[in-house]
Amino acid sequence: MASSPRLDMAVQYATESEDLPSEKQFRKWARATLRVDTEATLRIVDEEEGRMLNRDYRGKDYATNVLTFPLTEEPWLIGDIILCAPVVEKEAREQGISLEAHYAHLTIHGILHMHGYDHEEEAQAELMESIESATMTQLGYSDPYLSEKQKH
Repeated sequence: MASSPRLDMAVQYATESEDLPSEKQFRKWARATLRVDTEATLRIVDEEEGRMLNRDYRGKDYATNVLTFPLTEEPWLIGDIILCAPVVEKEAREQGISLEAHYAHLTIHGILHMHGYDHEEEAQAELMESIESATMTQLGYSDPYLSEKQKH
């Protein structure tokens, strides 16, 4: 029997936001998504740092929910995932979903980006979303894309 991929993940809380998931929760969500051994730093930031990183690395002058910086690719992964707490909180409120579920989804999303998945092309986006949906439901959360799928 093959062993599960190894996860070495540091979680950094660099925000004043409250109601943040625990390190244990972030690790659980990341571990559920892994395909290969992974070393990651997951950093939860405020809007100012999120905006600066998005501007400096993507040329977009606003804070976004999740940024992923993969440093290596398979056979093992090393990278950083940045979650912007105020953006995550705002989106969860607007979408009427729990903050915990949204953090879970964005953690899974970031880990998939480290694995090389992206959503620039429709076929890749559909594959990435299907993995996110399956992982979320396996973890006991609602499918984050269910309302979109019902529209089609």
